[in-house]
Amino acid sequence: MQRCLHILTGVTVLAVGTAFCSRGAAGPYAPPAGQSGNEAVAAATPIAWATKVESLTRGPQSIANLKLGLASFGVAGNALGAANATTGNGTPVVSLGDGGQITVAFRWAITDGPGADFAVFENGVTDTFLELGFVEVSSNGSDFFRFDSVSLTPTDAQVGSFGALDTTNLDNLAGKYRAGFGTPFDLAELAGVSALLDISHVRYVRIVDVVGSIDPAYATFDSQGHEVNDPWPTAFASGGFDLDAVGVLNQVPEPSSLTLVAAAAVFCVGAGVARRHRWATRRRARG
Repeated sequence: MQRCLHILTGVTVLAVGTAFCSRGAAGPYAPPAGQSGNEAVAAATPIAWATKVESLTRGPQSIANLKLGLASFGVAGNALGAANATTGNGTPVVSLGDGGQITVAFRWAITDGPGADFAVFENGVTDTFLELGFVEVSSNGSDFFRFDSVSLTPTDAQVGSFGALDTTNLDNLAGKYRAGFGTPFDLAELAGVSALLDISHVRYVRIVDVVGSIDPAYATFDSQGHEVNDPWPTAFASGGFDLDAVGVLNQVPEPSSLTLVAAAAVFCVGAGVARRHRWATRRRARG
């Protein structure tokens, strides 16, 4: 087995760890970015980005040691605009800490379209050092609905602070892919979940840090009731999920676009009327 050297810089704190990262894919879900069958969204793909932070609630650096205080790395505004965190230079992010959360909004609503509709970007420095988050959406800013998520990472032992995860064990958890690649989410999966959610008009996305501890006192759970095991504790200012950006893949048309469409329709109708008028005039002239 080949050992991978993880040099963790930027928001993750300079540290060196090792992980056995030549293990074959173990789970049923998509592999890391760059591998066949992956679902990663490249940072150049989205057509729009979050434009406003509605709220930010930091979690503790370590939920098991509250004396360390809250995570504090980055500012809320780092979550806005295009994804720009890269491997080994993950500074333009905001860190959430254990169980922290952030809600971002968009100038024009996200809509359910073909395939994934938006993607969440973290700053994971490798394909295996990953910090995870749950994802929720809202149409009205008050009622949020969480995507079903799955973590099949074994829970017989805690993944350490700089431990490794296998992406094929993870589904619908933000942070599944390394920096520069977003985790996709499809609003169709939430169709009919509530009359309070209009999947054709989603204005808000919330990311909630997965604590990652398998201690029953602190554990968080996926939609199937599994404890979500990810690197823990991350007891430093940049602990927890580090949000880089939220990118839009399918969007409600901008009003300006609708105006152009309407103007074109009016022009076409008007042009048709004018043609018919000219034709009738010529016909009468011919007698």
